[in-house]
Amino acid sequence: MSPLTNGGSPSWPVAAVVAELEPLMPGLVVEVMPEVDSTNSELMRRMRQGQRAPLLLVAERQSAGRGRQGRFWLSHTDPQGKPNAHASLTFSLSLVLQRSDLSGLSLAVGLAVADALHPAIGLKWPNDLWWEGQKLGGILIETAIQGAQRTVVIGIGLNLAHPPASDLRNPATGLHQLLPDVGAAELLARVALPLAQAVVSFDGRGFGPSQAAFLARDVLRGKPLICSDGRIGTGHGVDARGALLLHTATGLETVLSDEVSVRPAPIAPLP
Repeated sequence: MSPLTNGGSPSWPVAAVVAELEPLMPGLVVEVMPEVDSTNSELMRRMRQGQRAPLLLVAERQSAGRGRQGRFWLSHTDPQGKPNAHASLTFSLSLVLQRSDLSGLSLAVGLAVADALHPAIGLKWPNDLWWEGQKLGGILIETAIQGAQRTVVIGIGLNLAHPPASDLRNPATGLHQLLPDVGAAELLARVALPLAQAVVSFDGRGFGPSQAAFLARDVLRGKPLICSDGRIGTGHGVDARGALLLHTATGLETVLSDEVSVRPAPIAPLP
């Protein structure tokens, strides 16, 4: 498959990405779509239609992008409402994993992307990339059972330009603040191989080997936090499975990503 160019969009490095990732993911297909409702939703539909080979799908625009807990991830448009493929990168990767426990996968993915981009990028548990208190991007992990196999869909959205204030619930910024000359196609080329390597490593060894590296980028560690279930405390890193450790008035508690959402809180840290 050759690189795709259309309508002034970037020339996507499809052939180069296939060449790099195929040894790790035999049979990989890389595809670019000008527009789709959601790359994760599209890959889930294709799995229901019998897709089995690994597939990396890039969308130049998402009309109904999804984030964690049903939140929206909106793609950028220009002032005329046309897709602006230079302002963000949105893609999803689907593949079969053998590991039954996927705890910490979003953390391992976020770490791989951050390591590939810039040392100043932090990670906000469980699935966001941050810089100076603002969101740069997010990760959405979904799974589907196909017979005896579990297929995982890993969705990644990264801001290049500063998004409109209405796009995201959290304060947001763009990678152009850190990497002013990087484009969406170059960004894909930069993160694709580290992402694949991280996913393959996770499948074999889980999150544990990545724990220390994650802690070095953990933006919640030592910060006062409030959980959507009412718990408050101080971030105390993550455990070997990727669960958030919360130091509360009653002791150290674990918080699982499917239980609650977490945000910094204007309270004094516990001693």
